[in-house]
Amino acid sequence: MIGESDVGGVFVSAVLVSAVIALGLSFLLRRLLALVGAYRFIWHPALFDTALFVILWAIVVALPVRLPLS
Repeated sequence: MIGESDVGGVFVSAVLVSAVIALGLSFLLRRLLALVGAYRFIWHPALFDTALFVILWAIVVALPVRLPLS
C-alpha cells in the first residue's frame, strides 16, 4: 500500500487507512476474546491490546503485498 487514497475528494495517507482497518479488526478481536474469557489469563491487558493492534497493523500492511494482482 503506497501513496494516498481519495476519500470524498480528500487525499488520505495509506498509513492512516491501514491503521483504521487494523483498529477495527482489533476492536472485533478484543470483543471476541472478552466473550470467550481469554482476558482472565492475560497478565497485562493494555500491553496485550497494544501488541495485538501492532500485529494486526503489520498483517494489514503486508497483506496487499502478498496477494497476486489480477
